[in-house]
Amino acid sequence: MRISKRFTLAASAAVIALFASSAMAEGEKIVIGTEGAYPPFNNLESDGTLTGFDIDIAKALCEEMKAECTFVTQDWDGIIPALIAKKFDAIIASMSITAERKQQVDFSKKYYNTPPAIVVPKDSDIKEATAEALAGKTLGAQGSTTHSNYAEAHMKDSEVKLYPTADEYKLDIANGRIDAVIDDVVVLSEWLKTADGACCKLLGTLPLDPVINGEGAGIAVRKGDPLADKFTAAIAAIRKSGKYQEINAKYFPFDVYGD
Repeated sequence: MRISKRFTLAASAAVIALFASSAMAEGEKIVIGTEGAYPPFNNLESDGTLTGFDIDIAKALCEEMKAECTFVTQDWDGIIPALIAKKFDAIIASMSITAERKQQVDFSKKYYNTPPAIVVPKDSDIKEATAEALAGKTLGAQGSTTHSNYAEAHMKDSEVKLYPTADEYKLDIANGRIDAVIDDVVVLSEWLKTADGACCKLLGTLPLDPVINGEGAGIAVRKGDPLADKFTAAIAAIRKSGKYQEINAKYFPFDVYGD
């Protein structure tokens, strides 16, 4: 879950003014940080607009909370420090709720939970998504993510190569420079549907590690900020109203909320 073509687009801290609802001008103002490089969850398009499941969920939550929300894009490896530095008020960027991150920030309850998976080139001799099958192979992952942590913990006989963005590991596997990649199953599955992903195939999903993968993707806020509870209540409300399911169906043919 948890990434950036943004270096070819806008400056990482540029504010994209996307209002959750024009009817909320008198409501609470919330600045939301996101990465903008993790499709289909969040992506900064060439025209400067933000799209994706995270973004639509964020807008729905802001509407439910009667808040006026704007979005700021931020490189992934600096996103928690930027939140703590008050560059924005919340992170909605497919961030997994983990014990390590809870030492720095507070979280809402999850708004989705999907497992990690392995992708390999279509002509690969790797036959299964296991540590044994990946031994001696070079495995790509985006750094500072639960997926890179998972690879380093469970794929000890592989060479784990870390990248600043998901776009960069995708480029390397497409060009034969690495043997496999690990990321969220939805992110990888959506990439495989594109022309850029035609090189590769989904090998399989991996069992969740509750310590590393955490409790699903949540909304991060600064320590002690009551926004965490407000977002949790709003998540429950949009699931009850059906708005969550409407957004889910726009992106996925299955329920990403998880167990």
